[in-house]
Amino acid sequence: MTKRWYVLRVASNKEEAVRDALERKVKIEGLQEKIGRILVPSDRRPRPRTKPSEKKFVERKLYPGYVFIEMELEEDGTIGEKPWFLIKETTGVGDFIGSGGKPVAMSDTDVDKMLMQASRPTEGTTLALEYKKGDQVKIKEGPFENIEGAVDEVLADKGLVRVIVTIFGRATPIELEYWQVEKV
Repeated sequence: MTKRWYVLRVASNKEEAVRDALERKVKIEGLQEKIGRILVPSDRRPRPRTKPSEKKFVERKLYPGYVFIEMELEEDGTIGEKPWFLIKETTGVGDFIGSGGKPVAMSDTDVDKMLMQASRPTEGTTLALEYKKGDQVKIKEGPFENIEGAVDEVLADKGLVRVIVTIFGRATPIELEYWQVEKV
């Protein structure tokens, strides 16, 4: 049988610890043929409100509370005894997503999406891809909520977007964090 991807529920904020423990146990037990890659997809973005000289990033889990595990099941669709106990006896592990004690494999499209997210470069995603000068945006949060304006500048290193809005008949620039605006 070939290896398929499964989703494992884990304790919140313990994803990396569970992944590291599982990888260590798989090597010790010699179960590399049954259990392949173990992933916690995450995204790196520039940390808001930092000086341009500081290159600081925020790591954000794309699927909090879940670990993705590539493994081979037995002929009857169950997990073998050794892999089952190796996984279930790991601190922080909940249960597999599935029904009746049998994990359900992820669809190929979901696997492709997850692997693409997991393999993104770690330098951090740039805001230049999300917004560019002239884009019409709407402010989602803060004192200027629901006001529309145009992107004047993208300050990717700071995680900010400068938007020109009209307040009392005058064009006014406002610096907002990227998540406070959405395209119209």
